[in-house]
This record gives sequence, structure tokens and C-alpha cells, in this order.
Amino acid sequence: MFDHVGLHVLDLEAARRFYRAALAPLGHVQDDSGTGFGPKGEPALWLYESEGKEASRTHLAFRATNREAVERFYRAGLEAGARDNGKPGLRIDYSPTYYAAFLIDPDGNNVEAVCYSET
Repeated sequence: MFDHVGLHVLDLEAARRFYRAALAPLGHVQDDSGTGFGPKGEPALWLYESEGKEASRTHLAFRATNREAVERFYRAGLEAGARDNGKPGLRIDYSPTYYAAFLIDPDGNNVEAVCYSET
């Protein structure tokens, strides 16, 4: 449904560091501009430095290929400065195979990695 998403961030360098680390286990890379992230050659998440004192406050969910990728996303994100907002695990209230982890990025966005496989 979506072509791309833009997030306004307060600290562009901190946001780049977080998204570069957290999205790598999901197969996403930073583009040459340094502000786009997604599959190689197809950035779909764009970071914009906020001109005010407010940043985006949103929920982003990234699809992972398997549970291990969700766990790597979680660990890499914590190491890059995110806060825990839900350890990797099943969320059976969403779906019997909904396996996800949640992080709060440096600007307060709720960032999730999710897979629907049983492995």
C-alpha cells in the first residue's frame, strides 16, 4: 500500500545510527544520501531533521523473514541506543504466529520487527 514513509527526527545522526543497525538484520541498507533506508536501491524510509522541537511519534512495523531476524533487530537496536518496548516473542492476541519485538527509537517512535512464520 505504501511507497515510502518520512520521519522527522531531532538528532539525524542518532537516528541514522539506530536505523542502520536495527534494519540491517532485516536486509535493509542505508542509501547513498544517508537519509534513506530500505532494500538496496529502493529506499522506503526517509529521515528528515526536524526544524522544530518536536519529532515524529509514530509506529513503524518492518517485516522480518524469520524469528531470528526479529531477535537480531531487537539486539542491534538496543546496542544502537533504542529502548525496549517489548522483547521478541509471540503475540498470540494478534495472531497465533505473530512473532515480534518492539523498540523505542531515539525520537520516541515505536519501531517493530514482525514475522508470521513458525520458525
